[in-house]
Amino acid sequence: MRARLGRPRPGTGAATGLTDTARRIIRLNYGFQLLFNLLWWMPVFYAYQKAAGLSDGQIFGIQSIYYVAFCLLEIPTGLIADRIGTRNCLRLGAVVMTAANLAPVVSASYTGFLIHFLAVAAGRSLTSGAASAYLYDGLRAERCGEHYLRAEGTARALGLAAKVVCWPLVGPLMALAHPAPYLLSAASAAGSLVCAVLLPRLAGAEAGADTGRDGGGRRGSAFLRDAGTALRCVASSPWLALVMVQGVAVFTLSRICQVNLFQPILLDHGIGEASHGGVLAAMTVAEAVASARPQWLSRRLPPAAWVSVLSLALAGTLAAMTLGGPWTVVVLLCLFAAATGFAFPVQRKLVNDAVPAHAPRATLLSVESIVDRAVCALAAIAAGAYLSAGHLDALLWHSALATAVLLGAFQLLLRSRVVARTGRDGNKALPSQACGNAGTDGPASAEVGNGTPALADTGDAGRKPALEPDQTPQRPRTT
Repeated sequence: MRARLGRPRPGTGAATGLTDTARRIIRLNYGFQLLFNLLWWMPVFYAYQKAAGLSDGQIFGIQSIYYVAFCLLEIPTGLIADRIGTRNCLRLGAVVMTAANLAPVVSASYTGFLIHFLAVAAGRSLTSGAASAYLYDGLRAERCGEHYLRAEGTARALGLAAKVVCWPLVGPLMALAHPAPYLLSAASAAGSLVCAVLLPRLAGAEAGADTGRDGGGRRGSAFLRDAGTALRCVASSPWLALVMVQGVAVFTLSRICQVNLFQPILLDHGIGEASHGGVLAAMTVAEAVASARPQWLSRRLPPAAWVSVLSLALAGTLAAMTLGGPWTVVVLLCLFAAATGFAFPVQRKLVNDAVPAHAPRATLLSVESIVDRAVCALAAIAAGAYLSAGHLDALLWHSALATAVLLGAFQLLLRSRVVARTGRDGNKALPSQACGNAGTDGPASAEVGNGTPALADTGDAGRKPALEPDQTPQRPRTT
């Protein structure tokens, strides 16, 4: 039984309780994650840019550039973290994010907002995996590694709680001082920098960063080798490729609706800016509850089928928003968020199960993230064109139709003989040399044949797999 996160119980060893350094690492990580990700401008950035004179085409064009920039920076920033150390990478990311949030205050123009989003992409990619990597290495160095998963999950929960509390205040604060959302975001990012500065130095992790300066060529060649292996895994594993493609629908619909179309939908139904923070907070609660309870889904359907069903539910909810009034739209947005919360951990479990044994898992998850964000970049451009022409309803209907077509094609391929055989045999059709050291005993085993394991195993689906003591820690990635 896991010890509670707190003071060690009498009679327990250091491996069960938390040392003072471990507590300090966990608490500072809570502060960093909460403050760094507390973007006060999120509920109102669309209306803010409209008030600054930007057109829909310009706003969504910037969003498209943001997604592309995130794709391009996602992997190189991992190399930077290996080079300078995760603690220094967190500090650098906090500095970049602080400056990013001040850019619209200095220049509320197209150029200012473009610089803002490019800097946000850089800051988030610098810290996307470094925070988790630092927490993992720090607790492991203190022999408290068994507390990692709980500490990681609590940090996310605290961040969501902070958004629920703060986002409803954005409208009134913006009425008092128009640039308040960006000033508060900059102050929060500066607070995260303080947390990063106070983080204790990890001798092993920092030493690893120092040796990276001498072995940069070896690290670079290893990185390229892992990247090539990951691409060969995707190309030679029909099931893995299909699962990644299926996840594109969930990720794209959720990001485009909850980030890009959230404010246009509310404004189109007469819901003012002062209420946007409250609506987004309600959606966040719905998504957080569903994300923590994937076991509520019936076990009569396999996980792959559930992802398809939930994707169709997302598409149907979007289409239904064109038919209802303001309150109906708010309810539908919360249902959309709940369906997203259910779908993400199940989809992550599917992808992790489909990765062959000994394959570069972190790199494969980065490949999935890059594919998702690349599609989001294209979707953002299309969304801008639709809104510029005043065709929001058509955009929602066409998004639903495109999702249905994609999932129909996925189901046809899923039932094809080749994919079914690959799933039943656990990727036995793959040559071992085509996918690194992956052989016939990969995780995508017989359980994949009927749509992967039962949902009872999805409770930890959104978490990165814990490393064995003799494994080299990999930098966790977020999608």
